[in-house]
Amino acid sequence: MKTILYVTDYSLNSVAALKYAHKMATHMGTRLVVTHVFDYPTVLGTAGLDEPFPHLEDNAFRIHRTKLEKFCGEHLGSGYENPNLQIEPAENKSVVKGIIAVATEWHAYLIVTGMKGGSAFREILMGSTTKLLIEKGPCPILSIPAGTSYRLPKTIVYATGFEEEDVFAIRKLAEMAEQFEANIKVVHISSKEEYKGEKQMEWFKEMLLQKVTYEHIGFELLFSKDVFETLRLYIGKSNADLIVMLEREKAGFINKWFHQDLVKKMESYGKVPLLSMRGSHHQLFYFKKAL
Repeated sequence: MKTILYVTDYSLNSVAALKYAHKMATHMGTRLVVTHVFDYPTVLGTAGLDEPFPHLEDNAFRIHRTKLEKFCGEHLGSGYENPNLQIEPAENKSVVKGIIAVATEWHAYLIVTGMKGGSAFREILMGSTTKLLIEKGPCPILSIPAGTSYRLPKTIVYATGFEEEDVFAIRKLAEMAEQFEANIKVVHISSKEEYKGEKQMEWFKEMLLQKVTYEHIGFELLFSKDVFETLRLYIGKSNADLIVMLEREKAGFINKWFHQDLVKKMESYGKVPLLSMRGSHHQLFYFKKAL
């Protein structure tokens, strides 16, 4: 059975992400693993003892398992008591490494987090560790804004940079779109001074349609010097249910679409769920229903 991993810091800002992940997992027939990464303090002066506090680790896991159960029970109600929902607290001094370890253990194809969380959670989504999680994680990151209610993603906006990696990502994204019978809107925004955008779009469209057979894909080219603002307006105009952005691995890539600041701006924008992917063929994800 395929797995969605949900990560929480117990904050109210992460509640919407829990409900979203639970609804998505139920709809798609996948397992939902709920985790919180914690670290218990190191006690000084115990280096010579084999086991200074025999129950310290067990107690810590028990405490956080209880907290996770209570958190799920409060916000999911009876839906929490489901054999396909697993509670999995994790201990690690690094929150990001802890998340990656759990995702790897469960072979997660998607990590769901809340957007604009608190404490260490804010560090994940709003700081430099966002990029680290996208680069090092085994699967894409789906960030859910606080207050977002789950609805089937019928309109998915994909921001393209007219590159081969986009074709690979859209091909995988089409698997999810087919699951939800959604439309994919492939959009590119650039200034007219950069290059002949119309020719680039036609070239990219032809290349994409040779490798992607999904029928419900549309293409749009917009011209603007303010990429973020134009994208924000387009998202509202198209009534998007999900935004998908690719972060490139290559340093110095000149295309404005994939500048790290734009990905972070979209995360801080916090109006529509954002699926962040890294530009790598190693980060695979599949949204087909589990058999």
